[in-house]
Amino acid sequence: MAYLLFSGNEFSVRGITVNTTYNGGNINEHYAEAERVAKLCALNKSIPVLKGANADFVVIKNNLDSLKFDGDEAVNFIIEQAEIHKEEKLVILAVEKLTNVALALKKEPSISENIRLVWLGSNYPEAGEYNLENDIPAMNFILNSTVDFELVVVRYGKSSGTDDVRLTQEEAPILMKGLGVQLKNPMVGRHGGEFYNFGDYSVSLFENCHYYGNPPSRALFDMAAVAIVKDSCWAKSKIIPGPIMMNNEWVEQPNNKRKIKVWENFDEENILKDFVSSLKNFELVIN
Repeated sequence: MAYLLFSGNEFSVRGITVNTTYNGGNINEHYAEAERVAKLCALNKSIPVLKGANADFVVIKNNLDSLKFDGDEAVNFIIEQAEIHKEEKLVILAVEKLTNVALALKKEPSISENIRLVWLGSNYPEAGEYNLENDIPAMNFILNSTVDFELVVVRYGKSSGTDDVRLTQEEAPILMKGLGVQLKNPMVGRHGGEFYNFGDYSVSLFENCHYYGNPPSRALFDMAAVAIVKDSCWAKSKIIPGPIMMNNEWVEQPNNKRKIKVWENFDEENILKDFVSSLKNFELVIN
């Protein structure tokens, strides 16, 4: 999120929506973390952060005619923004489960022609992955829609996925300490402590997360998704007939006329270099 907000030379951001995932706390906790990052980027007063779905797609989808429903703030915002993007598609960069987007498309199918959806999710063509497993029906609904859909694969343990774009705990302070906008008043972090810039807060997050592999490191999944929207040269893409997931397994549909784009084989060196550069030489996005 900070990578995106510090890349104003490439992006404008209309808003940030959040939804609940199964081990990330309730919607208020997701919202609070997004607010922290927006504040550390000095954009909390100019870029709206909106609460989305607390439950999953199948629980909410039949309540969309109600004036108020679970996730209505984020869902209605997505619809509103998509409806004003008639000439150039609204890019939705989704780095969690797809519930908010699926609900927006269910409520107002006509917006599908106005959206380019870039989703970080799945180990495609293998099963599993956190963002996918949080709401498979939402993903399947979108795969059966006509929206422009791009899949930024995770692929745990594979060099071809965003799982390969990594930092170790030791590298984090070397690369990021002190970087970003300098606030006058500190922000209290998720794990306590007071922070005046995003760089120091990111070091705290690295101090409090789990590590995997040898040497132990942490994948920067979401950041790689931002990177390929920023520069498509930092990954390889291919067009495939849209698959579907049944019984927690991918099912190929070779005769499917509906096509999606798959992003893989990410340029770790240039992505990390640009990420650090964006924190050192930040240009804040505009709304």
